[in-house]
Amino acid sequence: MDAMEWLLIATGFTGALTLLYLLRTAYHAWFTPPSVEAYFSPKGGCTDAIIREIQHARHEILVLAYSFTSKSIAQALVDAKLRGVHIDIVLDHSNEHEIYTDMHFFLEQGLTPVIDPHHAIAHNKVMVIDNRTLLTGSFNFTQQAENENAENLLVIKGHPELVRAYKENFHMHRSHARAPEVKTVDSKAATRQAA
Repeated sequence: MDAMEWLLIATGFTGALTLLYLLRTAYHAWFTPPSVEAYFSPKGGCTDAIIREIQHARHEILVLAYSFTSKSIAQALVDAKLRGVHIDIVLDHSNEHEIYTDMHFFLEQGLTPVIDPHHAIAHNKVMVIDNRTLLTGSFNFTQQAENENAENLLVIKGHPELVRAYKENFHMHRSHARAPEVKTVDSKAATRQAA
């Protein structure tokens, strides 16, 4: 074989690899390959995994949360909203009375979390991202969960029937949720009490 024939073979081989790469990229754009990743705390990377998934979100993030005090996760949700991602948050009613909750931060940043008052405790810790990714486990979205508690987090991808079930559960809780009752402090009364 002469050099021209080798060049044609090499070009054909490169073209086939390029076509394979493009088909694989298109497949991953439309279909998420099944995977499950497990994270554990304290200090096992749960918060980093959640933030990474939020940063990859393109369309929608649905959140069911009992407690929410992780500033970095809250900021990642705000950043996603600023990128045009639809954020829908349902919080347990305890967030209306907690001092350190991020509910007030969400409200200040233009997110509109709602409260689930229907249950004694809305103890969910769930995120559904872009109808493809499910985050769940015992891990509350808090600094204490990351740094002190023994917690677990699963990042589940490519299981549409499971994502669909969690999304239906989200909408069930969302349907009986209400706007938060934000308590404002009367500064004059607070001053009188302090005196």
